[in-house]
Amino acid sequence: MADDVLAEFESRIGYTFEDRSLLVRALTHPSYIQQHPEEGENNQRLEFLGDAVLSLMLAEKLYAILPRKREGILTRNRAALAKGAHLSSLARRIGLPEFLRLSDAEQQNGGRERDSIVEDAFEAVIGAIYLDSDYETARRVVLPWYGDIQSTVENLLDRHNPKGRLQELLQPHMGNNAIHYEMVGAHGPDHAKKFEARVVVNGEEWGRGLGSSKKAAEEEAARQALPQAEARGNGA
Repeated sequence: MADDVLAEFESRIGYTFEDRSLLVRALTHPSYIQQHPEEGENNQRLEFLGDAVLSLMLAEKLYAILPRKREGILTRNRAALAKGAHLSSLARRIGLPEFLRLSDAEQQNGGRERDSIVEDAFEAVIGAIYLDSDYETARRVVLPWYGDIQSTVENLLDRHNPKGRLQELLQPHMGNNAIHYEMVGAHGPDHAKKFEARVVVNGEEWGRGLGSSKKAAEEEAARQALPQAEARGNGA
């Protein structure tokens, strides 16, 4: 990768590498190495390391800012912050997808937009920063990408398990069997298919959602239904 391209990415993440080969590796998807085996290693080992480093960063931060919360709540909060969909969202915020090295076939198949690929590279970049510096430096670079973690985690909790939250809100008023989910259809090409689902409460549609899987579509439908459920819970 050209030096000016790497410098542009470094400016976006707020960190300049001593060893830019680590950054190049972090941005290299396995498909690229399959097409160009002479280029060396892909980002999978760095992803493994970055996942562990990020988990420690989040655990440490949550322990500090939520001193009265029990272990189970801390674990749930960390899971929300480390969920793949949120990591890929953070990665897009710093423009990571445009810097990925993908094979021609993966590029043509929409790999640059695939959440799993973007999420893995995000964790690999964290692993690369850690190896290039140290834990404290990596923590100072990475945690600001999250913004205000306390506000973020509060916003994420409903998004992390919207189906559970919907059940929690409606069960006292409507019982266990009031909510069910239906698949409406699927749209788009096979490599980027979107599923559509709806949530029905006592025979009435409360929300619809699109997602890259049936589960994601149901979660989005539940998320759309949450405002009405919260109003019902508040007696509106």
